[in-house]
This record gives sequence, C-alpha cells and structure tokens, in this order.
Amino acid sequence: MSDTEIFKALADPTRRAILERLAGHEMTATDLREGFAITQPAMSQHLAVLRGAGLVSERREGRYAHYRVEPDGFAPLHDWLARYRQFWPSRIDNLKTLLKEMDQ
Repeated sequence: MSDTEIFKALADPTRRAILERLAGHEMTATDLREGFAITQPAMSQHLAVLRGAGLVSERREGRYAHYRVEPDGFAPLHDWLARYRQFWPSRIDNLKTLLKEMDQ
C-alpha cells in the first residue's frame, strides 16, 4: 500500500475511531457500529477503505465478517515517520530551551 492511501484512510475521524475500537479486539461490523451514528452501508464503506489501505483484515465466519487491525499494514506509516524521527530530539531540545528562557 502507498503512504497516500494510508494517510487518506486515517484522515477520516470515523475511520480512526474504528481502528481504536479494533485495537486488540476482533469485531463484526454490527458490533463496531455501536456508539456511532452511521448506517450499516456507511460502516461498510469505512471498513472497505481501511481494508483497501491494508490497515484492517476480514475473517468470514458463516454470514458474519469479523474485522481486526492488520499490524503489517502500518509498516509504511512507521517507515515514513522513521524518516523524520531524527529531527525530533533537536527540535524538542530547542523547545525546552525556549520555554526555559521564557520562564526567566
């Protein structure tokens, strides 16, 4: 999956909330809809986008589909963030210095 597809999938707050609910749990679409003010077709669309981005996988059991987070799908996102990780320590140190100067 491309970084762009992952970022597009994660740009939607409902999809991020779905991923949070799936973290550590396998759930059906019906279970996932609890607490969301969305229709079943809307939930199916969100799940299709997440599956298309490789962030969620589906397991069929009879007529039910069970969804779970696909950790390997986050690898491109992890790699993208790793490219910028080297800049964080120096920027945080600069911020700490600035905040100390502002306190004096």
